Amino acid sequence: MRQISLDTETTGLDPKQGHRIIEIGCVELVDRKETGNNFHVYLQPDRDIDVGAMRVHGITNEFLKGKQRFPDVVEELMEYLQGAELIIHNAKFDVGFLDNELAMLPINKWQNIRKHCT
Repeated sequence: MRQISLDTETTGLDPKQGHRIIEIGCVELVDRKETGNNFHVYLQPDRDIDVGAMRVHGITNEFLKGKQRFPDVVEELMEYLQGAELIIHNAKFDVGFLDNELAMLPINKWQNIRKHCT
C-alpha cells in the first residue's frame, strides 16, 4: 500500500482570512517503509507571514522571496499524491489549506484533495 505523510506550514491559521501555504513536505511510504521518494517545496505566498506563525515554523518573509508559487508546483504535487492514502496530523487544517489553494486556481482539474487521493 502506498501512503504519503504530508505536512504544511502556512502564513497563519485561516485560509478564509487570506492565509496561504508556504511549505509542503511529503514522505512516501510503501508497505510502511520509507522509499526515499519525497516531495518538498517552499512557496511564495504573496502576503506577509503572521508573527505568531513565524514563531512556530521559523520561516521568514525574506526567505520566501523569489520562491515558486502554488500554481507553479501544483501539477508536480498532484502527480506525486495521485492514488496515495494520505497520513496527515490535524488533517482538517492541512486539507483545508490545500483545498483553498486548489480553489484559487483559474482552472482546477482536481476539484479538491479528497477526490484526488484515496
